[in-house]
Amino acid sequence: MSEKIMTEGAPEPVGAYPHARIEGDFIFLSGVGPREKGTKVIPGVTLNKDEEIINYDVEIQTESVVNNVRMILESMGKSLNDVIDVQVFLTNMKKDFKTFNKVYAKHFTNIGATRTTIEVGALPTPIAVEFKVIAKA
Repeated sequence: MSEKIMTEGAPEPVGAYPHARIEGDFIFLSGVGPREKGTKVIPGVTLNKDEEIINYDVEIQTESVVNNVRMILESMGKSLNDVIDVQVFLTNMKKDFKTFNKVYAKHFTNIGATRTTIEVGALPTPIAVEFKVIAKA
């Protein structure tokens, strides 16, 4: 079985890709950031007039990412409990890891998903955290 998934509740992708794709027994989510649906608002981010980050709150952003992941999964009748693996991209590991990890643990400790956390120089929009998720179909 192969199916592309676009969901009404999640923020629109910033490129030519679906929110998720089902392949066999797995759901592969595209990168999920903290944006809000139907707007350019990024929770926990303050931008200047040139849309450059003035400051940000990684705790608020991480909560928003988790909520967006949850929304996508729930649109397919799934939940965070179905998550198998999470790849996390942070733009500032030294500054943000401890806070990010606290929020992540609140939602994922009992699930037991595997995780890789990577620091990146930038993400496609002015955000500090993004998740790439694989779940059970």
